[in-house]
Amino acid sequence: MKKKKDFSQHCYRLLKKVPKGKITTYKLLAHALGTKAYRAVGNAMKNNPCPGTRKSQIPCHRVIKSNGEIGGFAFGTDKKIALLRKEGISIKNSKIQNMEKFLYKF
Repeated sequence: MKKKKDFSQHCYRLLKKVPKGKITTYKLLAHALGTKAYRAVGNAMKNNPCPGTRKSQIPCHRVIKSNGEIGGFAFGTDKKIALLRKEGISIKNSKIQNMEKFLYKF
């Protein structure tokens, strides 16, 4: 259990580097951690103890699928889309538009 918690903490620490108005993918986040455990990154986001957009919180809404699709969110996809749009990210049909423009690479 400790190993899972440590992995999640590493994910959250790295994710906090993604600035407002930018997104990253589960895959890029995993690669930045030196792993191919994309699903484990997704599980860490799903179990985020502090979701939201305040500075002290972990912005898991900024993590999307590699194909540009929004992906899941604890508060629902509509809320995730609303948070991303509020940060200036273009979305159409639940997919990021001009993904490269918004993509944060570690």
